[in-house]
Amino acid sequence: MPKAKVNGIELYYEVHGQGYPVILQHGFSSSHDAWQPQVAPFSRDYRLITIDARGHGQSTSPPSAEQYSPDIVTEDLFQLLGTLDIKKAVIGGISMGGYQSQCFYLKHPQMVAALVLSDTGPGYRNPARREEWNRQYEERVKVMEAEGKHPVGVIHMARKVVMQHDSRVIESLDKIKVPTLILVGENDTPYLRGAEYMAEVIPGAEHVVVPGAGHPANRDNPEFFNRTVLDFLKKLNLPKS
Repeated sequence: MPKAKVNGIELYYEVHGQGYPVILQHGFSSSHDAWQPQVAPFSRDYRLITIDARGHGQSTSPPSAEQYSPDIVTEDLFQLLGTLDIKKAVIGGISMGGYQSQCFYLKHPQMVAALVLSDTGPGYRNPARREEWNRQYEERVKVMEAEGKHPVGVIHMARKVVMQHDSRVIESLDKIKVPTLILVGENDTPYLRGAEYMAEVIPGAEHVVVPGAGHPANRDNPEFFNRTVLDFLKKLNLPKS
């Protein structure tokens, strides 16, 4: 599968099937392979596109921390869609990818037909809660640095994208005007309340708890996850291409 030259990097992506485009973004320290259980069932009726975020997988890992931010990652996807001549798509993701899907909607709402958000949250409005999240993640990142097993891009993504720096996403939830599906594994304790909150605030959002699943729900219970998402997509009556 190809790499697209976008936003100063080479972004690895895979395209499976034909039909209306569905973009799925992976979580932190993962890759496009996170969506392997979804490839076959989703690509029967849709053009499924999975990517490696910058700093991850087969995509470029720029050396400078200044080359990472939610806006930069959003621009990566925007330019990829332009390269693929996609003007509108279902945008979804898990964990970090779910947060980035919300960031993409903030910047390019006209390009989003619907949102699929799994095992993710909208960030924090309370600065103290945001600082606590960042403190816990910084501890994890220091361990990763000490191990020396991760690309520099993963470390930068942790500090610049996974760690929280503002409240713009959570402040914008009530302005989302597209169909939104929110999924969370019933055992994914850190994200249960975030999923509930998003469902309460996003107008008309559907909230589904995936039985027997933790983080990530799409791999822990793929049969239930796939059926739920495909039922949601079918109800949208999306055009064939």
